[in-house]
Amino acid sequence: MTAMQDPTTPPLRLLLVEDDLVSRSFLQAVLESLPAQVDWAATAHEAQALAATHEHALWLIDVNLPDGRGSDLLASLRRRAADTPALAHTADLSPVLATQLRADGFADVLVKPLGRQALLDAVRTALPAARQASENLPTWDEQRALSALNGQQSHIKALRDLFMGELPSVRNAISQAMASEDAGQLRQQLHRLQASCGFVGAARLGAAAAQLQQQPHNHHARNNLNQAIQQLLGQ
Repeated sequence: MTAMQDPTTPPLRLLLVEDDLVSRSFLQAVLESLPAQVDWAATAHEAQALAATHEHALWLIDVNLPDGRGSDLLASLRRRAADTPALAHTADLSPVLATQLRADGFADVLVKPLGRQALLDAVRTALPAARQASENLPTWDEQRALSALNGQQSHIKALRDLFMGELPSVRNAISQAMASEDAGQLRQQLHRLQASCGFVGAARLGAAAAQLQQQPHNHHARNNLNQAIQQLLGQ
């Protein structure tokens, strides 16, 4: 426990699935520094047993396990807890594999070996508890927009006009992807929206898009996105 942690709040509980002893030791030590309690499994079978016993805030799953594929394990775990975010980790640098893993439902893909800070940053991004609630963010973040556009105020106005003009069609595309349960299309639309929000400083909507991208089946995340869009369009 660190000095900053509230002693009345239980630590995060994470599930780490990794069969290599050296990789597991490194990953576990870094994760425990969050601080977090880390349950470790070497196989998909062990991971399923731990998930049946404990509730985890995040799953970190090796892509290749002695008894199966990481994506198959994630699909199995999702049937028990549909909204839990997951990170994949692998030594494979293939961008094709990374794209497939994201399509399979992983929030991000960590390539081993990776540094301590890279791991912590990925975990904090994936964890809902580590992200500021989107409803508490300002509609427009002027400082972020100025930083993204090198202080060019005129560029901000021009981009925001373009952004607002396209927002209704973006909302419709996201709604259609959710209605048809097209995970790939939904992820693509949310990724584009999140990037656009960063350029124009649409802080609340950007955070809501990121949250839904991580948890596409979470009804609260869907409502947050709809409310953030409506707030902008209603101005």
